[in-house]
Amino acid sequence: MSASPERRRRVATISAIGVAQTMAWASSYYLPAILARPMAAELGLSSSAVYAFFSVALLLTAFLGPLAGRAIDRRGGRGVLVASNLVFIAALVAMALAQGPVSLGLAWALMGAGMAMGLYDAAFATLAGLYGAQAKGAITGVTLIAGFASTVGWPLSTWMEAEWGWRGACLGWAALHLLLALPLNRLLVPKAPPPAPKSAARGPETPAPRHAMPVLAFFFAATTVVSGAVGAHQPALMQAAGATPEMALLAASLTGPAQVAARLLQFSLPSSLHALWVGRFACGVQALGSAVLLLVGGVAVLPFTLLYGMGNGLHTIAKGTLPLAIFGPVGYGQRQGIIAAPGRLLQAAAPVGFGLMMEAWGAGALWAAIVLCLAAMLALFGLKASGGSAP
Repeated sequence: MSASPERRRRVATISAIGVAQTMAWASSYYLPAILARPMAAELGLSSSAVYAFFSVALLLTAFLGPLAGRAIDRRGGRGVLVASNLVFIAALVAMALAQGPVSLGLAWALMGAGMAMGLYDAAFATLAGLYGAQAKGAITGVTLIAGFASTVGWPLSTWMEAEWGWRGACLGWAALHLLLALPLNRLLVPKAPPPAPKSAARGPETPAPRHAMPVLAFFFAATTVVSGAVGAHQPALMQAAGATPEMALLAASLTGPAQVAARLLQFSLPSSLHALWVGRFACGVQALGSAVLLLVGGVAVLPFTLLYGMGNGLHTIAKGTLPLAIFGPVGYGQRQGIIAAPGRLLQAAAPVGFGLMMEAWGAGALWAAIVLCLAAMLALFGLKASGGSAP
């Protein structure tokens, strides 16, 4: 039996947003890992200076995210996503033309605006506006596709840099936004939310408690810090635990597949499973993986990577679906931006802070990650699946 036209349109929308998100992440968040060094070398800067500009871009997303979310709540997400492609293009072209620290810094600031308008939070808000309380499956579908952003982005950036230099790589990504991501967002994302039945638009059965916002903000912040800190130092962390450099790199390469595998597993679970349980489980497996590496040592890099990657993959889904499950779709975009802001602010400092802890304690720095994961998990137990407070 063929799929209904409505289902085909929904699949096309999810696929379009997923591919556009892959391009957005690959050309922004994952760009410095490949281009920071050649950028710095040509412009007479240190690599840390380029990463400092990147950190400023991340800080800007914390302040601009709620504004982008409010615009999506009011007008639908298509216009904001298309505008983000234009901002990404402008930022990448400005990067390619940069002649010194000032012009490069301004380009990265523009990139921060594009990230606030065009990464997951904006995509999730768009889906919440389109599909209301039924957006959970769509959010998972988008993360399944965009989970390959680093897998696609790093090799492609490497190839473009080798063929055209880092400036040509920036222009190459700008062209991909113009020729691929922008048309997908413009042509396949509906202009405005279609009329939805009341049953689909209804939020949680019971009102969310007053403390739900700070609880979710803490969960977002704690898990974002763990992801940013461990992800930035993962191979070195495993070597500090006793793994060989070759084994550490091999294990780290499995993080992406583990994330996608966890999202596939979540996609197959019953739709009635509340997002709170997804978030709690994600925190638990990351804490478990970190504890195994600390207690067993370098031979445990594989289970550590698989559990850490699984947790990361599920956290992305939980961050998109938890506000939807607890508060409902009304005002989702602005609320999502506000809840995510503390985590975005801390994300910029997480790699540096964790690096200092590793210098002092080696792999023992993972205890900080374990504490944050367990604290985030316990915080979610302060909410219950119906949207009210836990007894």
